[in-house]
Amino acid sequence: MLRQAKGIIINTFVELELHSIKSLDNDDGVPALYPIGPIINLNQEPDESINSWLDEQQDSSVLFLCFGSYGSFNEEQLKEIAVALDHSGCRFLWSLRQPQGKDEIEQVLPVGFLTRTMNRGKVIGWAPQVAVLSHRSIGGFITHCGWNSILESLWFGVPIATWPMYAEQQVNAFEMVVDLEIAVDIKMEYRSESPVLVTAEEIENAIRRLMLDSTEEKYGIRKKMEELKDKSRKALLEGGSSYCFLESLINEFKDHSSN
Repeated sequence: MLRQAKGIIINTFVELELHSIKSLDNDDGVPALYPIGPIINLNQEPDESINSWLDEQQDSSVLFLCFGSYGSFNEEQLKEIAVALDHSGCRFLWSLRQPQGKDEIEQVLPVGFLTRTMNRGKVIGWAPQVAVLSHRSIGGFITHCGWNSILESLWFGVPIATWPMYAEQQVNAFEMVVDLEIAVDIKMEYRSESPVLVTAEEIENAIRRLMLDSTEEKYGIRKKMEELKDKSRKALLEGGSSYCFLESLINEFKDHSSN
């Protein structure tokens, strides 16, 4: 199927994945590549209550936790996350899916957690992820490493802590942490057949590395993320890499339709 295709459209940009794109481009068995990303839906309305809370926070002070449409944890793992947030002292916005069989979020969290963290944290249900990541107060993002989430964090320059859960997310996490060095790892692998409990201590350590510690690692990640933020936007401007590939793709369609 791949070899029969005339071309492959990829939601990425050359400056992000240069070596991978070059490697595929040099393979005679791979059709023409068109990296035209990042393709992101920026027309997302913010949630009024979430935005109001974020407006009260300092710049880059809030850690955002969101694990996608299908990302869910058992009660034991949720408690470990809560303990890590409690002990870290970090400001946070946690998008937590309603656990099955539970009427209230409080039923799966440590006793008193919401009360103890009410002045610096907010637990919500569904979150308008793009609108949240675009807010000036967001300084870090714990994510399942879905590709759309990664591109959105790059677009807004928000550093990542990786927690892959299924599909290609493990590869994405490895790329962010090891290849690009724009993320810290909470975990880098998943085992769907026998999930491993990530402890509160491990989660708290990643939170501190990403948000709180004044280290060379933290500032290095933020510097590289800012550089990629700039490159991701320039790629879409006239003359940028993705702009040129899209132009080439359109011309290819025109030539094909005229023949």
